[in-house]
Amino acid sequence: MPPTTDGADGVEEFLDWLVLERGRARRTREAYQRDLTDYCEVLADRGRSPETAEEDDLVAFLRRRQQRGMAPASVRRAMTAVRTFHQYLVMEGWRPDDPSAAVELPRVPVGVPKALSEAEMDAVIGAVEGTDRVARRDRAMLEVLYGTGMRISELIGMSLSDLDMGGRTVRVVGKGQKERVLPVGRCAHEALAAWLAPAGRGEMEPDRWASQHDQEAVWLSQRGRRLSRPGAWGVVKKRARQVGLGAKVTPHSFRHSCATHMLDHGADIRAVQELLGHASISTTQIYTMVSKEVLWEVYRAAHPRAVRSR
Repeated sequence: MPPTTDGADGVEEFLDWLVLERGRARRTREAYQRDLTDYCEVLADRGRSPETAEEDDLVAFLRRRQQRGMAPASVRRAMTAVRTFHQYLVMEGWRPDDPSAAVELPRVPVGVPKALSEAEMDAVIGAVEGTDRVARRDRAMLEVLYGTGMRISELIGMSLSDLDMGGRTVRVVGKGQKERVLPVGRCAHEALAAWLAPAGRGEMEPDRWASQHDQEAVWLSQRGRRLSRPGAWGVVKKRARQVGLGAKVTPHSFRHSCATHMLDHGADIRAVQELLGHASISTTQIYTMVSKEVLWEVYRAAHPRAVRSR
């Protein structure tokens, strides 16, 4: 059955296909749903629907997003959602052509990731003092984020069964439901062991678990529930503020810093790609730009002919 005039049926079937067949995450589905709802509104205003849309309708949608002052990356994501939707309609035989094929996606300026210096990273982690249950949890979280380069979504998704403390590895599920096994270094391993001890996680376990999902979680809130994404963000921001870096540090800063510091110390870029779970090495290569900046700083400071004399 083809989509209805407002495209609602077609959008819902497409979103289900996106999750079930393409393995996209729930958050991706939600983002695509918002973009496609807006797209269908633009079509309705122009007396069109997904099955009758033409190239100028997509351009109108693109202009609408830009006029709202949206960031280029957000505009590009919205256009990608629309393009994927139309490719799906063609694949399913709901329309013979793809009106989005000739519409050029807006370019997104390549930004250099903001990594912390090694001293700054040490300061943030060192802000966690004491051996109480909260300190043990927070220290372990920061060490694992920095030590593995995993995403915050991967961190809060960790379950006890994902940990191999003897083998010093952790299994995480990344974008597209792709699994990878990461090494857990000495500092992260010691911090994890302290957190998983009775005086750490054991102190946060409730008398009665609310769900199996909570019971299996590595990271718990003080209420004995699986730590949420905002909760994990709060831990990072709290510890960063303690050393005056609150405005500079996010959970992703740990990922950037892990990659940058490894490259600074001679790690092979392919190994860093595997560690971070990047589908393309071009994504990982962005971090080499940061390392080149460090190289230039060292060169200018150390080489007698690096700068002209005044």
